[in-house]
Amino acid sequence: MRLATLTLALLAATGTAAFAATPAPAPTRINVESLQPKSLLPKKPLHTEWVVEVNKYGQVTRVRSGKPSGDAAYNSHTYGNALQMFIRTEDNKAIPGVYRVTYDYSPQTARIRRNVEILHPGGVNANAPGAANVMMAVARKNAQKAQHGPATATPIPLSTINPKRLPDLPQVMKTPSP
Repeated sequence: MRLATLTLALLAATGTAAFAATPAPAPTRINVESLQPKSLLPKKPLHTEWVVEVNKYGQVTRVRSGKPSGDAAYNSHTYGNALQMFIRTEDNKAIPGVYRVTYDYSPQTARIRRNVEILHPGGVNANAPGAANVMMAVARKNAQKAQHGPATATPIPLSTINPKRLPDLPQVMKTPSP
Protein backbone atom coordinates (compact mmCIF):
# COMPACT_ATOMS: atom_id res chain seq x y z
CA MET A 1 0.00 0.00 0.00
CA ARG A 2 2.79 2.34 0.89
CA LEU A 3 4.60 1.56 -2.37
CA ALA A 4 1.44 2.29 -4.39
CA THR A 5 0.99 5.64 -2.66
CA LEU A 6 4.62 6.55 -3.26
CA THR A 7 4.35 5.56 -6.92
CA LEU A 8 1.18 7.67 -7.39
CA ALA A 9 2.83 10.65 -5.72
CA LEU A 10 5.90 10.29 -7.96
CA LEU A 11 3.75 10.02 -11.11
CA ALA A 12 1.71 13.05 -10.09
CA ALA A 13 4.84 15.11 -9.46
CA THR A 14 6.48 14.19 -12.77
CA GLY A 15 3.23 14.66 -14.66
CA THR A 16 2.74 18.21 -13.42
CA ALA A 17 6.40 19.00 -14.03
CA ALA A 18 6.15 17.74 -17.60
CA PHE A 19 2.95 19.69 -18.09
CA ALA A 20 4.48 22.89 -16.70
CA ALA A 21 7.52 22.55 -18.99
CA THR A 22 5.32 22.44 -22.10
CA PRO A 23 5.49 25.84 -23.84
CA ALA A 24 2.28 27.68 -24.62
CA PRO A 25 1.19 27.30 -28.26
CA ALA A 26 1.97 30.24 -30.51
CA PRO A 27 -1.07 32.22 -31.66
CA THR A 28 -2.19 31.35 -35.15
CA ARG A 29 -3.22 33.89 -37.73
CA ILE A 30 -6.75 33.62 -39.11
CA ASN A 31 -7.28 34.20 -42.80
CA VAL A 32 -10.42 36.35 -42.82
CA GLU A 33 -10.86 36.05 -46.58
CA SER A 34 -11.21 32.28 -46.28
CA LEU A 35 -13.94 32.77 -43.68
CA GLN A 36 -15.85 35.20 -45.89
CA PRO A 37 -15.68 33.78 -49.38
CA LYS A 38 -16.42 36.22 -52.14
CA SER A 39 -18.63 33.64 -53.79
CA LEU A 40 -21.31 34.55 -51.23
CA LEU A 41 -21.37 38.22 -52.23
CA PRO A 42 -24.15 39.50 -54.52
CA LYS A 43 -23.38 39.31 -58.23
CA LYS A 44 -25.36 42.38 -59.27
CA PRO A 45 -25.16 46.04 -58.24
CA LEU A 46 -27.48 46.98 -55.36
CA HIS A 47 -28.91 50.37 -54.39
CA THR A 48 -30.97 51.50 -51.38
CA GLU A 49 -32.14 54.93 -50.28
CA TRP A 50 -33.32 55.90 -46.82
CA VAL A 51 -34.83 59.28 -45.89
CA VAL A 52 -33.88 59.95 -42.26
CA GLU A 53 -34.53 62.58 -39.60
CA VAL A 54 -31.56 63.98 -37.67
CA ASN A 55 -31.63 65.68 -34.25
CA LYS A 56 -29.53 68.59 -32.96
CA TYR A 57 -26.65 66.24 -32.07
CA GLY A 58 -26.44 64.78 -35.56
CA GLN A 59 -28.00 61.47 -34.54
CA VAL A 60 -30.50 59.76 -36.80
CA THR A 61 -33.76 59.63 -34.87
CA ARG A 62 -35.87 57.65 -37.31
CA VAL A 63 -36.20 56.51 -40.90
CA ARG A 64 -39.06 58.28 -42.65
CA SER A 65 -39.14 56.25 -45.84
CA GLY A 66 -36.98 54.18 -48.09
CA LYS A 67 -36.44 52.57 -51.47
CA PRO A 68 -35.20 49.03 -50.88
CA SER A 69 -33.23 46.89 -53.30
CA GLY A 70 -34.22 43.36 -54.27
CA ASP A 71 -31.92 41.82 -51.63
CA ALA A 72 -33.52 41.56 -48.17
CA ALA A 73 -30.21 41.03 -46.34
CA TYR A 74 -28.65 44.09 -48.00
CA ASN A 75 -31.76 46.13 -47.14
CA SER A 76 -31.61 45.17 -43.47
CA HIS A 77 -27.87 45.90 -43.24
CA THR A 78 -28.20 49.34 -44.80
CA TYR A 79 -31.33 50.14 -42.76
CA GLY A 80 -29.53 49.25 -39.54
CA ASN A 81 -26.51 51.29 -40.59
CA ALA A 82 -28.72 54.29 -41.35
CA LEU A 83 -30.33 54.07 -37.89
CA GLN A 84 -26.92 54.16 -36.19
CA MET A 85 -25.48 57.08 -38.15
CA PHE A 86 -24.29 60.47 -36.99
CA ILE A 87 -24.57 63.09 -39.72
CA ARG A 88 -22.44 66.19 -39.24
CA THR A 89 -20.77 68.79 -41.39
CA GLU A 90 -17.04 68.80 -42.08
CA ASP A 91 -16.50 71.27 -39.22
CA ASN A 92 -18.34 68.86 -36.84
CA LYS A 93 -21.61 70.80 -36.57
CA ALA A 94 -24.98 69.11 -36.62
CA ILE A 95 -27.85 70.50 -38.67
CA PRO A 96 -31.20 69.06 -37.61
CA GLY A 97 -33.27 68.18 -40.63
CA VAL A 98 -34.21 65.58 -43.20
CA TYR A 99 -31.47 63.77 -45.11
CA ARG A 100 -31.27 61.17 -47.88
CA VAL A 101 -28.77 58.38 -47.32
CA THR A 102 -27.95 56.19 -50.32
CA TYR A 103 -26.00 52.95 -50.39
CA ASP A 104 -24.54 51.59 -53.63
CA TYR A 105 -22.93 48.15 -53.78
CA SER A 106 -20.53 47.35 -56.60
CA PRO A 107 -19.90 43.65 -57.35
CA GLN A 108 -16.63 44.52 -59.14
CA THR A 109 -15.04 46.04 -56.03
CA ALA A 110 -17.23 44.23 -53.44
CA ARG A 111 -17.58 47.57 -51.62
CA ILE A 112 -20.50 49.73 -50.56
CA ARG A 113 -20.44 53.49 -51.17
CA ARG A 114 -22.57 55.61 -48.85
CA ASN A 115 -23.69 59.10 -49.80
CA VAL A 116 -25.51 61.61 -47.58
CA GLU A 117 -27.35 64.70 -48.79
CA ILE A 118 -29.57 67.13 -46.95
CA LEU A 119 -33.11 67.43 -48.31
CA HIS A 120 -34.13 70.32 -46.05
CA PRO A 121 -32.92 71.69 -42.71
CA GLY A 122 -35.38 71.82 -39.83
CA GLY A 123 -38.88 70.41 -39.79
CA VAL A 124 -37.95 67.68 -37.29
CA ASN A 125 -37.94 67.30 -33.52
CA ALA A 126 -34.42 68.51 -32.76
CA ASN A 127 -34.64 67.17 -29.19
CA ALA A 128 -35.71 63.64 -30.18
CA PRO A 129 -33.47 60.87 -28.86
CA GLY A 130 -31.27 59.08 -31.37
CA ALA A 131 -32.56 55.78 -32.70
CA ALA A 132 -29.41 54.00 -31.53
CA ASN A 133 -29.98 55.34 -27.99
CA VAL A 134 -33.55 54.06 -28.04
CA MET A 135 -32.41 50.64 -29.29
CA MET A 136 -29.77 50.42 -26.55
CA ALA A 137 -32.34 51.34 -23.88
CA VAL A 138 -34.64 48.56 -25.11
CA ALA A 139 -31.72 46.11 -25.15
CA ARG A 140 -30.78 47.06 -21.56
CA LYS A 141 -34.39 46.63 -20.46
CA ASN A 142 -34.61 43.20 -22.12
CA ALA A 143 -31.29 42.16 -20.55
CA GLN A 144 -32.57 43.12 -17.11
CA LYS A 145 -35.73 41.10 -17.69
CA ALA A 146 -33.66 38.09 -18.77
CA GLN A 147 -31.37 38.46 -15.77
CA HIS A 148 -34.25 38.33 -13.33
CA GLY A 149 -35.51 35.20 -15.06
CA PRO A 150 -38.90 34.36 -16.45
CA ALA A 151 -41.92 34.89 -14.30
CA THR A 152 -42.81 31.70 -12.46
CA ALA A 153 -46.16 30.29 -13.40
CA THR A 154 -48.54 29.32 -10.64
CA PRO A 155 -49.44 25.64 -10.84
CA ILE A 156 -52.98 24.73 -11.79
CA PRO A 157 -54.83 22.85 -9.05
CA LEU A 158 -55.46 19.23 -10.03
CA SER A 159 -59.13 19.55 -9.14
CA THR A 160 -59.66 21.96 -12.06
CA ILE A 161 -58.17 19.63 -14.70
CA ASN A 162 -60.74 17.52 -16.47
CA PRO A 163 -59.20 14.02 -16.66
CA LYS A 164 -61.68 12.95 -19.36
CA ARG A 165 -60.15 15.38 -21.85
CA LEU A 166 -56.63 13.97 -21.54
CA PRO A 167 -55.80 10.77 -23.46
CA ASP A 168 -54.20 7.80 -21.73
CA LEU A 169 -50.46 7.33 -22.16
CA PRO A 170 -50.84 4.00 -24.02
CA GLN A 171 -53.25 5.69 -26.40
CA VAL A 172 -50.78 8.50 -27.06
CA MET A 173 -47.88 6.10 -27.57
CA LYS A 174 -49.88 3.79 -29.85
CA THR A 175 -48.75 3.96 -33.45
CA PRO A 176 -51.22 3.33 -36.24
CA SER A 177 -50.84 -0.04 -37.88
CA PRO A 178 -50.14 -0.08 -41.65
